[in-house]
Amino acid sequence: MSFPSISPKQSFPALESEVLAYWKANDTFKKSIESRPENNPYRFYDGPPFITGTPHYGSLLSSVVKDVVGRYWTMRGKRVDRIWGWDCHGLPIEEKVQKKLGLKSNKDIEERGVKEFIDGCYEYTRSTSAEWDWYIDKIGRWVDMDRAYRTMDQDYMESVLWVFKQLWDKGLIYEGKRVSLYSWKLSTPISNFEVAMDDTYQDVNDPAITVKFRLETNNKFPEGTSILAWTTTPWTIPANMALAVRNDIDYLLVENTEEKYIVAKNRAETVFKGK
Repeated sequence: MSFPSISPKQSFPALESEVLAYWKANDTFKKSIESRPENNPYRFYDGPPFITGTPHYGSLLSSVVKDVVGRYWTMRGKRVDRIWGWDCHGLPIEEKVQKKLGLKSNKDIEERGVKEFIDGCYEYTRSTSAEWDWYIDKIGRWVDMDRAYRTMDQDYMESVLWVFKQLWDKGLIYEGKRVSLYSWKLSTPISNFEVAMDDTYQDVNDPAITVKFRLETNNKFPEGTSILAWTTTPWTIPANMALAVRNDIDYLLVENTEEKYIVAKNRAETVFKGK
């Protein structure tokens, strides 16, 4: 059997475009789903990218890994529906709309009209960038973007509440406390992602202080006993829920006039230097 000669000088971009064109012309992705039985599904929930962002290395790398999962189970005979999704909630959208409308604060939003602001947020999410379609196509990922869901859709939000209700009925929901980052400007908690957006972090020199935490008087700790803690972020102390000690660290009880302090043994000389 003879085979046609293949040139050693191949253009990978050209081969890539050729494969993509073949997939589209033959509806290969669609056929890979429809050729599998409906009663043999595999559910794969893909965490959606944020609607305000454009594709970058991190989002594309994780997208390739996710695509491998769907392809693997498809080759195992499973019917794998892979529908794209958009995360439409959060402050970045509001921040974009605020800039567009020239609003500086919550007061400006109220004066301009809350409904107009909300409508502006909805409109922003509807006009998503088409760049995602191009990038996702270029990395060879098979995903249905025409039927993409959005977290702002009514049926999506209702499904989340339905799941929460099932958890509640099973006694799996409990009340607790969580320390959240907070925006005084927007009067709302914010996520780690929202804190880091737009290069918010800055390198600054912070003063280090030692804070004393007075202990309740009992048979273990005499009156006037405090634990000393060192910190460079004293503004976070009001949000602290507990003071922790380690069982592999030696502590000393240091008396100073009427005060008594508990401090780590290897830090005592530094803390009480000159005292």
